[in-house]
Amino acid sequence: MEGKLGSFGSFIQRCKPYIAMISLQFGYAGMNIITKVSLNRGMSHYVLVVYRHAFATAAIAPFALVLERKVRPKITFPIFMQMFVLGLLGPVIDQNFYYAGLKFTSPTFSCAMSNMLPAMTFVMAVLCRMEILDMKKLRCQAKVVGTVVTVAGAMLMTLYKGQVINFFWTEHIHVHSSSAPNTTGSTDKDWLKGSILLIIATFAWASFFVLQAVTMKRYSAHLSLTSLVCFLGTLQSIAVTFVMEHEPNAWTIGWDMNLLAAAYAGIVSSGIAYYVQGLVMQKRGPVFATAFSPLMMIIVAIMGSFILAEKIYVGGILGAALIVVGLYSVLWGKYKEYQEKEEETIPEAIRMATIMETDDIEMQRRKETSVVAVSVPMPQPPMTARETPKP
Repeated sequence: MEGKLGSFGSFIQRCKPYIAMISLQFGYAGMNIITKVSLNRGMSHYVLVVYRHAFATAAIAPFALVLERKVRPKITFPIFMQMFVLGLLGPVIDQNFYYAGLKFTSPTFSCAMSNMLPAMTFVMAVLCRMEILDMKKLRCQAKVVGTVVTVAGAMLMTLYKGQVINFFWTEHIHVHSSSAPNTTGSTDKDWLKGSILLIIATFAWASFFVLQAVTMKRYSAHLSLTSLVCFLGTLQSIAVTFVMEHEPNAWTIGWDMNLLAAAYAGIVSSGIAYYVQGLVMQKRGPVFATAFSPLMMIIVAIMGSFILAEKIYVGGILGAALIVVGLYSVLWGKYKEYQEKEEETIPEAIRMATIMETDDIEMQRRKETSVVAVSVPMPQPPMTARETPKP
């Protein structure tokens, strides 16, 4: 019975990174739908980024202050600069460009373009020597081929749309929406503009992952790192918003969808996501942590067709299929790499345990020898007869 419980516990431990990343994809999917509704109602994406990270800071900072007060390392100037750049890459560049691209396209398309994230992360990790590339091994070939296929799928989704695919639950809604005026030319231009913005956002997000993995090696307090990055991102986003938004009314927010979008995106998609991603990257690396994006795309496509009645095109389906195949080729290569590392680690641990056991036996033997040597009586010199004095 104990053996079964032990094997079940080890199985749960191995599944934790997968469960964490799958759960995050559901959180990201909800964020995409809610944010799209908020942007369609006229909320400025610059203001949304500010409120998002203000909520994230308020949600994470108390836990960091209480739980990591004894283990928080000192912040040196190089670490502070890394945190500053993290705040610039994630909260400012990535999310502003992503929200702008989302406004010009659709949630499903935005999620599909974000599936280039693992490929970009893999290339950057190879350039930074965080990933070892040996083309003689099948797992490395799978990662390279998967990267190329992923980029090809994203380019197909960007350059080709094709016919609209109508599902049985959206036909009635699409018929009503077709009465809108025909603006195909402007829509195509907006679609291309949104695609370029999404590619820039994905590149910034990949850079964020790689730099976060580097920073965590020098600053091990994960909650504190998350709260500081969100706080710095809030300050930087405020500066950007003051430059880009000149109307005071843009900062207005009430008890409506805008408040829900900011709070949900801040607490779930920034605060919790940054922390969980950091923990997963510490064990499996940045490429593994970014390899679950296709699940978010599938969830958003289903939710978007129900809630937003968004159109799904043939080019989107074909490109998404290529992206999924490429991504899981990369994920398979990472899984094989992790298995090889485990196989190398276990014999090494056994060898070290054997050496330590041998050393313990040798030390015990030496102790016993010294005790025996001390307990043996020392031979006494022969007694000489005492001469009696002559009278």
